[in-house]
Amino acid sequence: MTPSRNPYPTDVSDEEWAFVAPYLILLPEDARQRTRSLREVFNGL
Repeated sequence: MTPSRNPYPTDVSDEEWAFVAPYLILLPEDARQRTRSLREVFNGL
């Protein structure tokens, strides 16, 4: 998680993220096109 903000109660837990991330990640987490953390975007949804 990004340490620059306080987590919201609705943010996914590490276990939940470990379950869902393989289904969402099509590009490596550090791909050039990505400017935001995929986990942060998912939490926003």
